[in-house]
Amino acid sequence: MIHPTAIIDPTASIAPNVEIGPWTVIGANVEIDEGTWIGPHVVIQESTKIGKDNQIFQFTSIGAMTQDKKFRGEKTYLEIGDRNVIREFCTMNRGTSKDSVTRIGNDNLFMAYVHIAHDCQVGNHTIFANNASIAGHVKIDDFAILSAFSGVFQFCHVGKHSFLAMGTLVEKDVPPFVKAWGHPGKPFGLNTIGMKRYGFSMETMLNLRRAYKTIYRKGLIIKSAIEQLQQMVIDCAEVQLFIDFLNQSERGIVR
Repeated sequence: MIHPTAIIDPTASIAPNVEIGPWTVIGANVEIDEGTWIGPHVVIQESTKIGKDNQIFQFTSIGAMTQDKKFRGEKTYLEIGDRNVIREFCTMNRGTSKDSVTRIGNDNLFMAYVHIAHDCQVGNHTIFANNASIAGHVKIDDFAILSAFSGVFQFCHVGKHSFLAMGTLVEKDVPPFVKAWGHPGKPFGLNTIGMKRYGFSMETMLNLRRAYKTIYRKGLIIKSAIEQLQQMVIDCAEVQLFIDFLNQSERGIVR
């Protein structure tokens, strides 16, 4: 299961049924759980933990030290969950400050040339298309989709079931369910196609559209918009996702 040309540090912990291809390098204190397949010419560096049943394709760089200039050699980590697909030439970096973690959840698809920077938090069931990149300290919630060549500025938050169109540059937070496009990214309605694919009812989507209009079409400040959204939760529990997101936003939302 491990090709004889692979170079594996003696401190690495590799489950018995992990497959590792030729010329792959596994660094110190790396942990790889059962069922994971790693192709040829992959580099997985120190203090990286990888879960079960992942597929990691050739020429990826996993767990390299942060590109943050504040980094002074502290012990930092990268954690990857289960059943992720990481395609060719992806790069995923460890955290920056002592004991900080870059964390990837479960069931994500990272297409070729995706970059996940230091201290990012990526949820579950996300899709990063070719060349999508996120800067340091970015949070990507479950089911978000980042199209090809999209980019997210540092410390931004991209909400659940949101969609970034091709080439979008996000400098502010993107609320859940919102479709953003442009440079800089601006809101263009709801991600209705994605919502249909995940089984949202027509009634729910109509209620979420009302919530979207409350945020973006009525000229309200965020505090006033939240007050009106709270009245909608009785009819549509999903509106609470908007409320929670707006309350937690630190950079402001795309406009």
